[in-house]
Amino acid sequence: MRRSLFLLAAAAVAVSAQQKFEFWPGAQYDPAIPTVEKVLGFEPGTRHATHADIVRYFEALAAAAPSRIRLFDYGRTWEGRRLFYAAISGEDNIRRLAEIRAAQQRLADPRKTPEAEAKKLIASSPSVLALMYGVHGNEISSPDAALLTAYHLLAARNDAMMDQVRRHVVVLLDPLQNPDGRERFIYNFVTNLGLEPDPNPAAAERAEPWPGGRSNHYLFDMNRDWFALTQPETQGRVRYLREWLPHVVVDLHEMGTNSTYFFTPGAPPYNPHITADQKKQMQWFGQNNAKYFDRFGWPYFTREVFDEFYPGYGASWPWFYGGMGMTYENASVRGLVVRRSDDTLYGYQESVQKHFVASIATCETAARQRQQLLESFWRYQVTAIEEGRSEPVKTYVLPRRGDTSAVDKLAALLAEHGIEVLRAGADFEAAGKKYPAGSYLISAAQPRKRLIRALLDRNVPMDEAFVKEQERRRKKGLPDEIYDVTGWSLPLMYNVECDPLETAVNVASAPVAPPYQPKGSVSGRAEVAYLVPWGTQASGRFLTAALRSGLRILTANKPFTQNGRKYPSGTLIVMVKQNGADVHDRVARLAAASGAEVIATNSSWVDDGIDFGSNHVSVVRRPSIALVWDAPTSSLGAGATRFVLERQYGYPVTVIRASNLAAADLNRFHVLILPDAGGFGGGYGTALNAAAPRIQQWVREGGVLIGIGAALSWLSNPQVNLLAIQQEQLAREGAPAAGTRQPEPAKPAAAPPPSAPAAAAPQAAAAQAAPVPGRLLTKEEDFEKAVEPETRLPDAVAGVIVRARVDPETWVTAGLPETVNVLVDGRDIYTPIRRDRGVNAVIFDAPDRLLLSGYLWEENRRQLGFKPFVVISNQGRGVVVGFTEDPNFRAFHDGLNVLFLNAVFRFPGPAVRGGAEEEQRQ
Repeated sequence: MRRSLFLLAAAAVAVSAQQKFEFWPGAQYDPAIPTVEKVLGFEPGTRHATHADIVRYFEALAAAAPSRIRLFDYGRTWEGRRLFYAAISGEDNIRRLAEIRAAQQRLADPRKTPEAEAKKLIASSPSVLALMYGVHGNEISSPDAALLTAYHLLAARNDAMMDQVRRHVVVLLDPLQNPDGRERFIYNFVTNLGLEPDPNPAAAERAEPWPGGRSNHYLFDMNRDWFALTQPETQGRVRYLREWLPHVVVDLHEMGTNSTYFFTPGAPPYNPHITADQKKQMQWFGQNNAKYFDRFGWPYFTREVFDEFYPGYGASWPWFYGGMGMTYENASVRGLVVRRSDDTLYGYQESVQKHFVASIATCETAARQRQQLLESFWRYQVTAIEEGRSEPVKTYVLPRRGDTSAVDKLAALLAEHGIEVLRAGADFEAAGKKYPAGSYLISAAQPRKRLIRALLDRNVPMDEAFVKEQERRRKKGLPDEIYDVTGWSLPLMYNVECDPLETAVNVASAPVAPPYQPKGSVSGRAEVAYLVPWGTQASGRFLTAALRSGLRILTANKPFTQNGRKYPSGTLIVMVKQNGADVHDRVARLAAASGAEVIATNSSWVDDGIDFGSNHVSVVRRPSIALVWDAPTSSLGAGATRFVLERQYGYPVTVIRASNLAAADLNRFHVLILPDAGGFGGGYGTALNAAAPRIQQWVREGGVLIGIGAALSWLSNPQVNLLAIQQEQLAREGAPAAGTRQPEPAKPAAAPPPSAPAAAAPQAAAAQAAPVPGRLLTKEEDFEKAVEPETRLPDAVAGVIVRARVDPETWVTAGLPETVNVLVDGRDIYTPIRRDRGVNAVIFDAPDRLLLSGYLWEENRRQLGFKPFVVISNQGRGVVVGFTEDPNFRAFHDGLNVLFLNAVFRFPGPAVRGGAEEEQRQ
């Protein structure tokens, strides 16, 4: 630690020795407010402030000015670091913070607040501005800018503009959203720091090893987690933002070193549920930011790259409660100084200054537009309710059937976002359909109406002009401008029903309160066995917890019926006599904790289907699971896979670096998972070829190898030969069927060029390309065909949800419905596996039934139909399972949890009695 501090101090001296940096020229400051240098020992921007530095500085500010700043904790990171925000304003506002929060809640619901009262609240309330810094840990300048922003808000004096800000704005300043990722970046920087900061773009101090500092502990991009709420950091932020409902939220980021600075207005496409008022507000803030950037002589851009479509960003989620969200993007130094492509030096203090100036400019706009912001916020709530009453869809119903635990979880998630959700206390009928008690009702006539539509509608369309422009760009071979996924409908992602009804529903009901708390049940005390119907998230939680507790668990590999109830394939069987005397208490505790439905049975006699002693009933072993880690895996894919198993299902995973896999003792593991690849390294071939013989032998001896996404490219390589499928090129009209090879085209004979000079040397003649037969291009279509590459991969798809068909007779599809919904992202399409080499357990639906949500290129739609999503290939006593798309995408693809758990836990293996063909499909 002492060496690290010495290196950092030396670096700070090297930077600050150039000249005293003035962040806000001419500013005068109250000496009673401590500076960054006084508290932390270095000038702002000469070092990267650590999480501990940031905490220490804000505590010093709170001690120096307790009447103008309050600190509020809102959680802890996975690694135990404190998450907090500061409320900063004038003394009068700080004194009445609770009153200001209550006023915001009153303005947020016109059903409870008369218009006359709303006008009084608008007249007497400050605007609320949330400035959020550093959600990506390696986007380093904004947390240091947060220190300066807080100091300037508290200490600037003889400044009329800042007096207005303190009078008319409450600033909620979240200085570091991702402490774990930032510490990871700083560790790498300090570890590789030399005599002085190195400006070379390739210097090790800025070349982050896998996974980089962008993500949190579980390697999540938390700027995509805002409606999924999988991470504690995001959950805490949404809770405090729901308390305050800020009128303006700014999320400050970084981008490439050679860029300039981005602020609003954002780029198209805009989410159609953003209002005209909100779009107008972007102009206010953008124009005021531009004023200051012009004053400093800094270039910037707007209306490009960073769109306003996906509702899961930190800068988009606020739109849907009536606030406004903005992304600010700063060119990154990724160190303390860097040489840009134009050969100029770009220093860290300059990058910090830009975020600082943009923050203060935003405070000024929030003060000047105080009344308009509050009026717009109120108007948003009024019009949302009016639209909910007048638009065709009046009520959304989540029927409580199928995976009921997924339905319960989704209802609680919606409630966490402030959506009013009711649970029906009795069966009811609406729009000609019958619904069971416990189904959930979401009225559209409520303030969160636009968020409801953004999350529950099957499809949120992009602007037609934008889509047309993307098709034009593709036709010319240009990249599309779609920034993120285009399909995210939560009912589809959870694989649950959601019925939009054109009528209101009247049934006795009770409000749903977050957070999600599973509620299981055990029906009686069993003399023979306890049965846990398979196919729900709750049954998956029961299985993993039961295995960890040491219970002996059987699973039925075919369905059966007992006492008139049908039990699906995969149903868990806990035989009383095969477990200890405390089995009843243990089952009860597991049911309560997991939310599973457990049925006690006093007989093993079944009405139909397999008996408990059938060859089609097998023991579920307690597997040791290894997950390949580090390059070349996708950190996001690896992190999500680990998170789903460890945090959503409570089952431990051993992560093994890919570079160590050849030397690892795989015999200690039953399951090996290769997550999606990308971002770091040269693909699985570079990392795993040396380990391939060991992996092949391990699988043949009974191991379960699971490949996800780009890992299939390595598994299907003929030299590896673990999965007999092939990645497809773009299909063309008249092209051979999938899996066949085209003959090599005949090479034209070389001919001497006409009128070649007689004296030309033979070598020169040989070097000239032989002419090809001439072609007449008589129309534009002929030209387009002439310039099209002979072979290429399909264009990458920006995240769409499609329908896939399930083969119910495989062990990996136990408990699943007839179809599942799959998020397709990227360009990989694979051939089906032939029957003599394996089973296509889940295939994408026919092209005309395929697309459920999002925008899918037409040629991809045609080609993706009937191609595999999940393939199984027996290899000796083991098996290879391939997922062509990631079933754990961002850990909010809940509808595929059971399928993934099947792959990890349910391989019957050699313990199954029966022939090889039965084993393949069990």
